[in-house]
Amino acid sequence: MTSDLIVFLVLSLVAIATALGMVFSRNSVYSALFLVLNFVTVAVFYLLLGAPFIAMSQITVYAGAIMVLFLFVIMLLGAESLAPAKALPWQKPLAFTLAVVLVVEAVYLIVSRAQQGMSITAPDASINNMNSLRELAMQLFSQYLLPFEVTSILLLVAMVGAIVLTRQEKGGK
Repeated sequence: MTSDLIVFLVLSLVAIATALGMVFSRNSVYSALFLVLNFVTVAVFYLLLGAPFIAMSQITVYAGAIMVLFLFVIMLLGAESLAPAKALPWQKPLAFTLAVVLVVEAVYLIVSRAQQGMSITAPDASINNMNSLRELAMQLFSQYLLPFEVTSILLLVAMVGAIVLTRQEKGGK
């Protein structure tokens, strides 16, 4: 085992642990701090891939500015003192179904790449030399489909979460 592989395995365990800590933490401030640790871990992944600018951008933009905003909103709303909301009956089955679809898609993409002998590697130099939008789209929806799907789901969840946090009950304030 090389030192890069050992560092990657340790960082992956830290990233998974902080993500699980964020999801399962009952305290929203602790959850936000777990998210900061996850952002820092992702920045170290970028450093391992040889992208120091993206790593510094990750720390500056996400772990710095956006997390300060999240913590400000958490403190402003007093999320710890809010009464627990009622879950709609269709939310859990829908969430479970979507999670299963995402896992099946991820497994399919990983298995199909393994059968074709392709490995999941860092983007090559051909990405930087694309001359047309069509070439970029072909790469995005073939070789980088799984990261694209995960990113779209994360953005959708963030948007729905923002709407849920800001909406007011009917007849309320």
